[in-house]
Parts: sequence; structure tokens; C-alpha cells
Amino acid sequence: MAGEMRDFPNSWMWSEAVEMLARAERLHREFFRPAQAVSRLPTWEPPIDMLETEDAVLVLVALLGVDPATVDAEIHGSDLVVSGVRVLPSELRRAVIHRLELPQGRFERRVRLPAGRYAGVRRASVHGCLAITLEKV
Repeated sequence: MAGEMRDFPNSWMWSEAVEMLARAERLHREFFRPAQAVSRLPTWEPPIDMLETEDAVLVLVALLGVDPATVDAEIHGSDLVVSGVRVLPSELRRAVIHRLELPQGRFERRVRLPAGRYAGVRRASVHGCLAITLEKV
């Protein structure tokens, strides 16, 4: 009995860790499945980097395979909201897919901006990323 009680925390933590890994795998499969139809609700969030200088805030949004001209980037209150759609190229719709890791479908990323006022949103494409520059007022 004493040995069982001593091992109880270890077995409990192990079972919790296994359950959390299984839950993460289920969520990954759910969020990164190809969208059959373009949904109005976002199905994934692109990763970002945010940098600040004296004059501006620069936000880099990882959007491989997305035309930057089709991406909306707007300031809503104190947040920057970046949204759009990533779809499979038409050639791939007839292909046998062996691995599909880049998420598809509607995306949206909302990120809190550093306190301040901004003059506007400038965009550029930089090595597969959308670079958003917000000039400080």
C-alpha cells in the first residue's frame, strides 16, 4: 500500500500528460484539416512577429501561399486584425496529397498593439510574410 501511494503522483502525472498529448493531437487535426468550403468563420491563425521602433510598429505575418493583396489588415480599437483565405491551388485539387501541413481556409489573427496612435497601415510582401508597418503619430 505504501509503495502504491508513493507512485500515485507519478502515475497520475503520466496519465494527465498522455491525455493532454491526445487532446493536442485531436485539436491539431481539427484545426488543420482542409476546409471543404470557404467558411465565414476563421479556421486557423497565422503566426506573427511584432517589432517596435521609435517611428513605427512592424508586424510580420507568416502567410505562405497567400497573395498579400487579398489580405485585410485593419486597426480595430487597440487591435490589429489580419484576415483572409488560403486555398489550395487548383492543380492540387486533383492531386494525391501525401502530406498537407500548411493550414487551409479562412484565417484571422487579432493582436493587441502597443499603446499609441498610428497614421495608417502599409503592407509589403517579404519572403512569404506579409509585412505590415504602422507609422506612429
